[in-house]
Amino acid sequence: MSVREEYRVITSLTNDTIKSVRALHMRKERDLTGTFLAEGLKFIGEALDQGRAPKMLLVGEDARPHPLLDRAKTETRKAGGDIIIVTHAILEKISRRDNPQTVLGVFEQAYAPLDSLNPASAPCWVALEQVRDPGNLGTIIRTADAAGCGGVILIGDCVDPYSVEAVRATMGSVFAVSITKTTPEAFVAWRQSWPGSVVGTRLDATVSHRSAVMQKPSLILMGNEQAGLTDQLAAACDVNVKIPMRGRADSLNLAIATGIMVYAATDEA
Repeated sequence: MSVREEYRVITSLTNDTIKSVRALHMRKERDLTGTFLAEGLKFIGEALDQGRAPKMLLVGEDARPHPLLDRAKTETRKAGGDIIIVTHAILEKISRRDNPQTVLGVFEQAYAPLDSLNPASAPCWVALEQVRDPGNLGTIIRTADAAGCGGVILIGDCVDPYSVEAVRATMGSVFAVSITKTTPEAFVAWRQSWPGSVVGTRLDATVSHRSAVMQKPSLILMGNEQAGLTDQLAAACDVNVKIPMRGRADSLNLAIATGIMVYAATDEA
């Protein structure tokens, strides 16, 4: 079978398919299609390892041969996806970078319903209230993956975990970590049956994160970057803690603070 029979070849920047992929930079389009964009062969490999084949695989005409690329093509075909050979100019346009990755994938979004989560399946979970920064969210998802957390729960009006910026920051962990969206009211009701400790973080807390008792499975609840945890969700916690500031800075970046909390909750020492 020839290359042209196996794949589509697109060279025009104004092609409708290319326009639709470029539009995935906008949340409206991601919400409408239920898809998102992932860039790079490493990301594609992470997805394949989790049983997630792309709906569309875009391969640069100058992409070098690689066993993982061959696997990606095979898995995409098996899943009924579309394989498209594109020019370097198209890759630049889609990624909005001068030095783009040579392989891009369009994937279906995946959200786990709140009532489907099994708290006992992991020693620690993360819940985020109204997180706004995509880089923070992506880094937290990556950290949750590294620490063996069960998943990340997004409460209220949070940034889209499937934005291009957030996905980039996950370094592929977006495919490995369970992601859930819920409202504050639904979360508070669901949290009542949590079998371990629910631990919030507040600047006005009096308990150090190191001295707090965290019974596993721990549910770490982090607030918005500027306003912190709301009173409603702080009241739903078993304990609220703070990470001591020993220098002139009065707070930590949300992703860093979440990492400290997650590893404190999972520390076996």
